[in-house]
Amino acid sequence: MARVTGLGGVFYKVKDPAATRKWYKEYLELDGEYGPMLNWSDEKGEKPYSLLSHFAENTDYLEPSEAQFMINLRVDDLDAYVEQLKEKGLEILGQIDEGYGKFAWILDCDGIKLEFWQQVDAPES
Repeated sequence: MARVTGLGGVFYKVKDPAATRKWYKEYLELDGEYGPMLNWSDEKGEKPYSLLSHFAENTDYLEPSEAQFMINLRVDDLDAYVEQLKEKGLEILGQIDEGYGKFAWILDCDGIKLEFWQQVDAPES
């Protein structure tokens, strides 16, 4: 039986696609033929997964962005990644360890909230 196997991408409109692509390349080191590309790896023997998470219309979780969505990106070492972002002059909106994963947030050049997530334990599927 055919099934969905992972996150294929996030697609959204911006004022200047070339400038946004340049920002992602410069600050997050993400680039590819058609835009920023993510390659999930399993180098530590973990079971990587992606998630579609739905929030109530009145949530404040996506603030301070005014967008109706947020992009969650997996990272292998959140603390080190946050330090790299700070060195590039980016403002970290917050950082937390929830036990099941570690999280940090920034806004991209278009005001889209990005959540960085270090997976701790993969849920049983």
